[in-house]
Amino acid sequence: MSVLQVTLARPRRFDLRLILAFLAIYVIWGTTFLAIRIAVLDMPPLLAAGARFFFAGLVLFALMRLRGEPNPGIAQWRNLFVLSLLLFVAEYGPLFWAEKYVPSGVASVLEATLPIFTLVIEMLVLRQQRFRWTLALSTLMGFCGVGVIVLPTAQGRLALLPCGAILAGAMTWSLGSVLSRSLELPSSRPLTAGAAMLLGGAVLLALSAATGEMHPWPQVSLRAVLAVLYLSVFGSLLAFTAFVWLLARMPATRVSSHAYVNPIVAVALGYFAAGETITMRTLLGTALVITSVFLILRGEPSEDGS
Repeated sequence: MSVLQVTLARPRRFDLRLILAFLAIYVIWGTTFLAIRIAVLDMPPLLAAGARFFFAGLVLFALMRLRGEPNPGIAQWRNLFVLSLLLFVAEYGPLFWAEKYVPSGVASVLEATLPIFTLVIEMLVLRQQRFRWTLALSTLMGFCGVGVIVLPTAQGRLALLPCGAILAGAMTWSLGSVLSRSLELPSSRPLTAGAAMLLGGAVLLALSAATGEMHPWPQVSLRAVLAVLYLSVFGSLLAFTAFVWLLARMPATRVSSHAYVNPIVAVALGYFAAGETITMRTLLGTALVITSVFLILRGEPSEDGS
């Protein structure tokens, strides 16, 4: 066991930085689903997603370069482009579009399947994890929760395609997360994230232009602009910086606990702030997905192999 793990195992009296960082990834990331919903109601989805990540990526990348981080090489830029397609274009393009039709609370629960898809890819596709029945049953529980939410509550067939788009995007994010471990990338995590967001935002903006979202230029409301600014500054810059800071100080499994806190925040915020309907099926499906994610993250091996 490393010195860092021994230190983390000791009880902390009070660390305001840790509290603020966890509040950022718990609360802020939980609020981004409602912010996306607000943005896409008055703004084309690809344009909103592209503006969010291009602005955030440009600022973060520029800050890291000003701090002296080296510019990525050609091979690294190629790998960053692949990651940007998986982590931002194929994930957030469908998510922003889907939230025009799916309540933000439901979208957040479907997005919480990220650790479930990651486990499936690692365990069944790439064989990077040993098959364990406990994890397999936890995964099955999560997919049952998705079925409870999507199938019985779909109004006609309109909600099925957006929900499927969210789940497909979650799969691409999980694939990108797994592949990122074997790709040659810059050593600086913030620089990597900034470059990937910058590239992903640029591709999303190009797709927005190619699909006619910018022709003619849309009439964008002030609340949509403010929602995109919130997503860029708080959702992408502040919360992600807190996430990276925590990863450098705590086990990844503990930091990943935001995956089963964000849906609770998003569902509650959607209900109280946006008047979104919460049914018993939604609550049951949410409970199944969150429990599944909790069991999967709890069952991951620790960094010392125990």
